[in-house]
Amino acid sequence: MANRGPSYGLSKEVQEKIELKYDLDLEALLVDWIVAQCGGNLERPQPSRQNFQTWLMDGTVSMHENEQILCRLINSLYPHGNEPIKKILETQMAFKQMEKISQFLQAAEAYGVLTTDIFQTVDLWEGQDMAAVQRTLMALGSVALTKDDGHYRGDRDWFHRKAQGYRREFSEDQLRQGQSLIGLQMGSNRGASQSGMTGYGSHRQIM
Repeated sequence: MANRGPSYGLSKEVQEKIELKYDLDLEALLVDWIVAQCGGNLERPQPSRQNFQTWLMDGTVSMHENEQILCRLINSLYPHGNEPIKKILETQMAFKQMEKISQFLQAAEAYGVLTTDIFQTVDLWEGQDMAAVQRTLMALGSVALTKDDGHYRGDRDWFHRKAQGYRREFSEDQLRQGQSLIGLQMGSNRGASQSGMTGYGSHRQIM
């Protein structure tokens, strides 16, 4: 895990404002869901923004499954054998940890999370914006619940279903009636004349 030094000046003020957006109640909900979704012997972190950050980055599903939590989370939303992230063993090497975060973000977007809801790697890696991390996880839970494909685990009241586009279905008779109406409208316009109309920019003749 990256250790950031103290922030000074404007960056410190910005960081404080960002941290005000972090929600401890939301953290508890997300921990409940991740534990339920991932299964296994997953230990819960002590409540705090920093502990949540460390847990997501360094936590593993169990002693026998040395798989990073975020990777396991997104994989658990797919059928067995179709997981988007191949198993990566836990490591303390910084570039490997960052690679796992990046793979999770790519997989989350491919799963259906909007690009605008995806946090940046440094938001988690350096703890720059853990509120953004919470938003991504909430969006992921909402997409999983909305898909309703049997892979979501946990309380169905934890997330809101995303609005689905309403698609109207028309019968063949309704389509034929619509075509007839368009045909009648076109026919009624055939006798229209442009006589007396003045083109834009042309001179009018005054009689």
